[in-house]
Amino acid sequence: PTGVDNNLVSDIDVLHNAPNVNLVALFGPEHGVRGSAHAGETVSGNSDPRTGLPVYSLYGKTRIPTDEMLKGIDVLVYDIQDIGCRSFTYISTLYNVMRAAAKHGVEVVVLDRPNPLGGEKIEGNLVEDDCVSFVSQFKVPYVYGLTPGEVALLLNGENMIGGRCKLQVVKMKGWKRRMTYDQTGLQWVLSSPHIPEMSSAPFYSVTGIVGELSTISIGVGYTLPFKLIGAEWVKAQEFADAMNALHLPGYTFRPIFYTPYYGPGKGKELQGVQIYITDYKKAHLCDVQWYALRELYKLYPDHDPMGEDAKRADMINKVCGSKRIRELFLRRHQWQDAKEYWDKDVDNFRKTAKKYYLYK
Repeated sequence: PTGVDNNLVSDIDVLHNAPNVNLVALFGPEHGVRGSAHAGETVSGNSDPRTGLPVYSLYGKTRIPTDEMLKGIDVLVYDIQDIGCRSFTYISTLYNVMRAAAKHGVEVVVLDRPNPLGGEKIEGNLVEDDCVSFVSQFKVPYVYGLTPGEVALLLNGENMIGGRCKLQVVKMKGWKRRMTYDQTGLQWVLSSPHIPEMSSAPFYSVTGIVGELSTISIGVGYTLPFKLIGAEWVKAQEFADAMNALHLPGYTFRPIFYTPYYGPGKGKELQGVQIYITDYKKAHLCDVQWYALRELYKLYPDHDPMGEDAKRADMINKVCGSKRIRELFLRRHQWQDAKEYWDKDVDNFRKTAKKYYLYK
């Protein structure tokens, strides 16, 4: 639903009503073309109720546009507000669309949008071959510091799609890499049901990895998705005190008691911390969740949040883009044991990415 004009009218309706444009089909990524599907929920192919156009699902059994879907199509228009994190699957859909377009000689037009994390933060290792999945589809860091248009240029320019597609990026006017989303003056349209407002976007990178554990609640299922870390066995005040004692640059932590409506801890009173970003420029987004895990292991040695949920180990590896992060952390439950590996590709990726910067 995030593709809108300045009056918040959907691109679907704008293009459907535009003269000299023959809109023939819609393609639904995760959450669907109108945004009604929950995270991980299969998007069904049907017809759009407003325009009557066929909707082809790219988040179900089929994730790459097929020959049949692309029949009679000259141009694919991509306009999705992303949140700057690799495991948020819209860039994986962009990758698949560009691969199919290259194969079939279809042009791709990307209508560029801001990266709500700004264009300066880069965090995390590149995806390794044994951890490629739809949440880590190609070799970029976890926080990659590019706009959707720049991602498309990178995919084309670094030969990541097995060829090159005919690509046009429609640039933004006025965006700077130092900007956060609230500095753009644009209204926020929810990029998923759990990213309902602009302040939610950076927190996806702050807690999204530990959110793959069913033993930990990160506020998904409550009113503060991605802004909390808690569990039934946590004591809120001592956890908050421990986190604040770390003096993590750009953060403060408040004790919180809450009862999720669904998801981990549904219907139970949980205790934990609410995370506040007090200085975005100083904040390292991904580190917090690992420091939180470290403190949970120290405070509550009778609990093993990662071991108790061993079946989720594969998903943690996939979102991290490497098996090594989890392995290194679990040796002593110390983030510094894994952090060097996590950071190892940042400088080289920044050099590569700069070739595709459209904005200063």
